[in-house]
Amino acid sequence: MNPRVSIIIPCYNHGQYIREALDSVEKVSDKSLYEVIIVNDGSKDAYTIEMMDKLAAEGYHVVNQVNQGLGKTRNNGIKIAKGDYILPLDADNRIRPEYIYKSIEILDAHPEIAMVYGDAQFFGDKDKRHVVGEFNLQNMMIENQIDACAVYRKSAWEVVGGYDEKMPIMGYEDWDMWMNMTFKNYKFHYIPEILFDYRVLGNSMLRSISITNKKKLYRYMDEKYKSYLNMDIMNQELMKLCKRNKKVALKLVFAVYFPGLLKFLVKRNIIKDPDIF
Repeated sequence: MNPRVSIIIPCYNHGQYIREALDSVEKVSDKSLYEVIIVNDGSKDAYTIEMMDKLAAEGYHVVNQVNQGLGKTRNNGIKIAKGDYILPLDADNRIRPEYIYKSIEILDAHPEIAMVYGDAQFFGDKDKRHVVGEFNLQNMMIENQIDACAVYRKSAWEVVGGYDEKMPIMGYEDWDMWMNMTFKNYKFHYIPEILFDYRVLGNSMLRSISITNKKKLYRYMDEKYKSYLNMDIMNQELMKLCKRNKKVALKLVFAVYFPGLLKFLVKRNIIKDPDIF
């Protein structure tokens, strides 16, 4: 009998954390519900390499590969997954057992829903609950709102072609896939509970991305989804957004209509450089 959920753990030099991730998974009492696939993405540090050997000896499914990047690493793990549902788990994070049970219950009962997600508890360099909230297309078009640690149908991953392996900046593949799913009319379901623990590290991949590279990323996304992000649609979404969130709307107005003025104001330190530009 195949597992219901395949938990895909990419690992690159995070051997010191992966045991915590696995211990959190093992708290799910019904072992028949899930499988774990660890994809070692060409780790270089000796501790991680040794840990991969240990985990394989303990019976964990460990796939070793040359370094290929996060998107391809996740795709490689999902290709061999046996579960109907996929849960990507970063090697330095942890899940709560109820994530498995509740996701299966919702996805089994509602075939129109393709993905289930919830809130995160930050730990490490920050200690607070991260409340994601109900899915909002306008906010998602500006920046990613949902972490990679979500449970989704493998069939949806197949339809959208998996994670984009050509993303100019690693670490945003999940945002691209959520956008791709959205524009293919897949539905998302939000559970307003803490379902996983997200380790905040000062030297994390996403924290170290420069403004220049972020601009490169947004140009890539604009080009990829230009048929959905034309000006008529943007104007409609702006009107909706202005009614709900003036701060986000102001950022979007600057980005779309006054990029030159925005650059001037940032250069003169009149306004702080917003994260999304």
